[in-house]
Amino acid sequence: MNSRRVTTFVFAIFVGLAAFPSRATAQATDWKQIKAPDLHAFHPQQPRRLEFTNGMIVFLQEDHELPLIRGTAQIRGGSREEPADKVGLVEIYGQAWRTGGTTSKTGDQLDDYLEAHAAKVETSGGTDSTTVSWDCLKDDFDDVFKVFLELLREPEFRSEKLDLAKRQVNTVISRRNDQPFQIAIREAAKLVYGADSPYARVPEYATVAAVTRGDLRSWHRQYVHPNNIILGVVGDFDSSAMEAKLREAFDAWPRGPQATKIQASFHGPKPGIYFAAKNDVTASTVQMVGLGTTRDNPDYYAIEVFNDFFGGSSSSRLYSNIRSKKGLAYAVGGGIGTDFDHPGVLRLFLGTKSGTTAAAIDAFDEELEALKTKPATPEELTKAKDDILNSFIFRFDSKDKVLRERMTYEFYGYPADFLERYREGIAKVNIQDVSRVAEKYVHEDQLATLVVGKAADFDKPLSTYGPVTTLDITIPSPPGTAKAATASNSAGQALIAKVIESLGGAAKVKSVKALHEKSTLHAKTPQGDISIQMEEFVAFPDQLWQKMQMPMGEMIMVISPSVTFMKSPMGSQDLPGAQKEDALKELKRHPIFVAQHAEDPKFVFAAGGTEKIGEVEAQILDINADGAQVRWYVDPQTGHILRTSSQTMGMGGPAEQIVDYSEWKDVEGMSLPFKLKIKQDGNDAGSQDIQELQINPAVDPKLFEKPTAGTSTGN
Repeated sequence: MNSRRVTTFVFAIFVGLAAFPSRATAQATDWKQIKAPDLHAFHPQQPRRLEFTNGMIVFLQEDHELPLIRGTAQIRGGSREEPADKVGLVEIYGQAWRTGGTTSKTGDQLDDYLEAHAAKVETSGGTDSTTVSWDCLKDDFDDVFKVFLELLREPEFRSEKLDLAKRQVNTVISRRNDQPFQIAIREAAKLVYGADSPYARVPEYATVAAVTRGDLRSWHRQYVHPNNIILGVVGDFDSSAMEAKLREAFDAWPRGPQATKIQASFHGPKPGIYFAAKNDVTASTVQMVGLGTTRDNPDYYAIEVFNDFFGGSSSSRLYSNIRSKKGLAYAVGGGIGTDFDHPGVLRLFLGTKSGTTAAAIDAFDEELEALKTKPATPEELTKAKDDILNSFIFRFDSKDKVLRERMTYEFYGYPADFLERYREGIAKVNIQDVSRVAEKYVHEDQLATLVVGKAADFDKPLSTYGPVTTLDITIPSPPGTAKAATASNSAGQALIAKVIESLGGAAKVKSVKALHEKSTLHAKTPQGDISIQMEEFVAFPDQLWQKMQMPMGEMIMVISPSVTFMKSPMGSQDLPGAQKEDALKELKRHPIFVAQHAEDPKFVFAAGGTEKIGEVEAQILDINADGAQVRWYVDPQTGHILRTSSQTMGMGGPAEQIVDYSEWKDVEGMSLPFKLKIKQDGNDAGSQDIQELQINPAVDPKLFEKPTAGTSTGN
């Protein structure tokens, strides 16, 4: 840059600065002197609404920013309408609808077709509706829309995909007690709405098992009709041309029966203290819950401001006082819940160390009491309103979000301009409004207090606060599970004695403290058959170390009462509580361990009936091994266990596992099987060939310790 240009540049800067007032007169000395500019008027582009003669409602929202077209059909009828004995039906329907394909294409064929077009067509089931949607490039719209139409009108619900969906739901059931917060959410809904309420019911193994392909077809016939559908389309299209295509596709579709909403009553919870035991945690989840209200309530805007001021943000009272000042919670918040067409849940929640559970409850009580004597200050009101208003635009910063919100108002019968009314309603809320809704809706003596955690570690017993109702969160067994034997009979005692003799005698059996085994597992998987080299240490009564050479690398699993983890090339992680519990039960069912407890009153042996196993008329022995059930099929001549049957945790959730034993060999004076064939839910799961088996090997205690970074758990 030459000197002339430098001079011109500096002069321009000087002239520019001279146009502004001097720093002495414009500089603010306090942040409170800075006036925030007024928010811009909020007038989002509204979608165009159409109503066809058959009752279908259509919204068209043009958005030419990207060459994409997306659509969603929201269909009235959801899980709240499903029968009580088939809870889970809508969730299964939502999965099998898409994966089950159409009359002309399987779900797998649809996957390939859509992947080739970089498109998606998906289905799902919810509380009050089901949906089917598409997402595609503009140029592929006609092809993808045909798939959408066929799936909407001609689904097939193929049996194998129904079975897959049921297994996936069962997997969720099996793990529903893994996370304390999820336990609290589920049980709180039961307290507020009632355990049998359609808004609180949860799938069980029995209700999932009851769902049939015919149920899915019947559901589709009952609800999927144009007069029950709201269709929203957003993207790069011309509205007139899109309307013509949609009318061509749907105008001839006749009306069907109108979906009716299930009638439910709402009374709120019975006040008191409720406890759900979870003993594998070091923290407590606390919720205080009651009945909320609906969004068409005139108090809705005041409730929104109250929620933000009291527990809805990092500057709220609950957060500031309980978390920041007292250090009693790693998470805290809540407010008065509002839903569109039924009362929400009033919920105050926190997570705290087990040793500060009572102190955290006391802190909640203090904050609720303070609402009566220390209402919101002008500063708190302003902060809450600003928080809502300044973040509002980011909730609706795309045309797609505006479309979905407009469809929601249509679905629940709210005014079309409900979204635009929101900001004005919040702005009008004053301190008196906030105090009024707090007094009207928040009544400490009407709330239920729910605690999920380990009672032995609490700083004070929950009974300090009054009578405690203990909630049973045990997951009911799948249907068909044999009932636990309650008492031994003479035939059962005689049969277990014969088994012990066949194993090598009572003295030999009782001498076994540990086993070391090397084997090959031939596993059948959805991806094909694979062979896995395995090494295993079992240290009775409750320790298992297992190493598997998998295609993706070495995996090590360790089970013990204190440590449960899986180590793989991806790292080490704790196993879910349900998987740990199942593994410990499997150790209790081990034939040697069961035989060692033939005289233990906690073990029950009841014989009765026979069943043909190969050429042998085997005698049936039902065993309750201190809470772990197993059925043995015993050769009455040799005393060998020919087959075992028990409930275990399979890849798709709980399953009946049948193991056939053969190729018995002598090992250090004991007769043990070296060949195992395995079935789960009647399907061939593979086999296991044992190459080496050692009794009472030297077992390194470090095998059962969780490794730290840089250490090895190998043998």
